[in-house]
Amino acid sequence: MWTRAASWTVILSWLPLLCAAVPQPSDWVPARWPWSDAKSLELLADSPVNCLLLKSYNADFVDAAAKLGLVTLVVVSPGEDAVAVARKALGAKVNGIVMDGDFSDAETTAVKQAAGNSPVIELRARSRLQLGSQAPVIGTYQGVWPGVALMQNIAGPTGSTWIQTNTGFIRAVRAWGAGMLWIANEPPPRTVITRRRYQQAVADAAMSGARWVVAFDSDLAARLHGHVEQAMGDWNAINEVLRYFEHHPEWRVMREYGKLVLVQDPAGGGLVSGGILDMIAVKRMPLRVVPRQFLTVEALEGASVVVNVDGGVLTAEQERALREFTRSGGTILNRPSGWRDEGARSNSFTLDKPSLDRLNDLGDEVNSLISPGSFGVRLFNASSMLTNALVSKDGKTIVVHLVNYSEYPVENVTLMFPSDHKRVTLIAPEGSRPILDVFQTPDGSGVGVEKVNVCAVIKLEQ
Repeated sequence: MWTRAASWTVILSWLPLLCAAVPQPSDWVPARWPWSDAKSLELLADSPVNCLLLKSYNADFVDAAAKLGLVTLVVVSPGEDAVAVARKALGAKVNGIVMDGDFSDAETTAVKQAAGNSPVIELRARSRLQLGSQAPVIGTYQGVWPGVALMQNIAGPTGSTWIQTNTGFIRAVRAWGAGMLWIANEPPPRTVITRRRYQQAVADAAMSGARWVVAFDSDLAARLHGHVEQAMGDWNAINEVLRYFEHHPEWRVMREYGKLVLVQDPAGGGLVSGGILDMIAVKRMPLRVVPRQFLTVEALEGASVVVNVDGGVLTAEQERALREFTRSGGTILNRPSGWRDEGARSNSFTLDKPSLDRLNDLGDEVNSLISPGSFGVRLFNASSMLTNALVSKDGKTIVVHLVNYSEYPVENVTLMFPSDHKRVTLIAPEGSRPILDVFQTPDGSGVGVEKVNVCAVIKLEQ
């Protein structure tokens, strides 16, 4: 007789049926899961995704996911009876709740009380993020879709190729020392999303230490559910980049490297995309973000230039830090008169045209103050790329993330770096190899990289 137990054996025979330990929230690799049939879990056979955000579910699905060690979180949206939805979901043995949208404080408190010890992840508007929260995961549903912008439609603040990115926002939030940050924006509607653009969305968040909540457009979701060959190829490509970053958790705990320091309150312009952080990133300047509240002599150690756009009143200790910085030969650029570092407001999280124009003026002044030797790490022939340079606590290892936002590989990239870092390794989703051809320049050392597909890391060791 064909029993339910027998059917589960057939469906899930591709994975061990041991009750795996549920990962900790900081290790959750999330995806919006549009299906509620247990067979859809076959798609996770070789995926690092271990946390599913669900709008619909049933007992069989939740049970099957639990046996595979997967975390299930039910999504509550504004306009629903949030407490009732949460109680029903927790009664079905899901692991927790995701509040996806803007809720009142009273609703949030009520859901957390109903959840008890079960986790409640809040995906808020950027303007309502709880910076410095002790929660293991904070998140936002607001994000730009990464990629090279069409300049006739989007006004960029520099003469460089403008790249839509969430990296500046991520770096500003992480400067507060928050836990894991989730960027939970979904694919733009009525848009063809290629596999490379999905990969770019993963890499855009991950190179700055955050995670993008994987989300499928409706067309890909339908084809994936039917195991259409091309769609499966797209899914494998997405997982290749996810695995690449998840296999290197050490990158998330490295600190930012750079001789340029930006002093900015993340609650101001740091919460927008297209602001000064992204303007500097497009020029591939290694940068450290220091919130005014954390401004100390130690925070400025190793810097050559400080750009202070924070309009807050400095304490005596912060004033002393800047005085000592200038006495040691450092340069300080203060924000222009009348310039405001405007933050996110309600549903607005990108800059308007007048703000971009003012930003362009500040960008020109930053460029005029920074000589090539002030960068520390420089990248050439990479107009469609963004970088993020990180350094180990002991200063002996520098990791330079490269993310390519174009629709084709970039060839013949050159990286310049301090000459005391002599061992060079290229790490990419496709594999890793040492780079032996290191050349010397008057300012340091350099290497050439033949090709970068979507993302890579150049690891420099003393």
